[in-house]
Amino acid sequence: MTPAKVALITGGSRGIGRGIAERLLADGYLVAITGRDAAKGARAIHEMAAGDRAMFLASDGADQMQAERAVDDVLARWGRVDVLVNNVGGSRGVAEVISMTDDDWNHTANLIVNSALWATRRALPGMVAAGWGRIINVSSVESKRCRISGVSHYVTFKHAMNGFTRAVAAEYGKAGITCNALCPGGVETDLMTTTGRATAESSGLTYEEFLQLYADETLTGRLVTVEEVAALAAFLVTDLARSVTGNMINIDGGSLPY
Repeated sequence: MTPAKVALITGGSRGIGRGIAERLLADGYLVAITGRDAAKGARAIHEMAAGDRAMFLASDGADQMQAERAVDDVLARWGRVDVLVNNVGGSRGVAEVISMTDDDWNHTANLIVNSALWATRRALPGMVAAGWGRIINVSSVESKRCRISGVSHYVTFKHAMNGFTRAVAAEYGKAGITCNALCPGGVETDLMTTTGRATAESSGLTYEEFLQLYADETLTGRLVTVEEVAALAAFLVTDLARSVTGNMINIDGGSLPY
């Protein structure tokens, strides 16, 4: 009997990461999720009701040692990482460039693109040896534009994540490994609620007006759901998606023209 494939989703205890974790569990994967809050992680695992097919690893993705250890812990338990979803993200602080602090800038770099580097670098040797692997980087529509002030660090490092995606795809495509970035539009998760309120305030908007900005710019007139993002991720990890690599794929209701 072919053993189940193993997926590691960083930042998987809530929002988009949890949605992807639940979808891959439903598709038969063994799933590990990471997060900084052990209580939230334990609750997520309990609610998934997957028994020993799921595990939570307390890990701060902005810390190199913890990010690398998460991959090592999955390898120690299940012996492989077939699918890596680099979902850790967000930003720290909201400020225009002239007021941006080095600490907030550097912390955001660690959260978004360095966390992806650390986890990917740790997972790649096993994928190369197996001749098969799937890496998904959760980026954003803001990786292709910037039309709200106060988030230069977030926008910059989401752009960098796209470049990292293309580089990994180019270097490891012939080894049977694909790497793609998902670029969601407005998805109302608890993280978006937290960061969105701060961003809205810095732009002189109410939170409701901030959400409406995303809805109004789509061709569908609504926000994207977590389940829709998870469904796209679930396709990208299949064998049928082996020719889909090096792409920054919008899932944004048509808000971007390319």
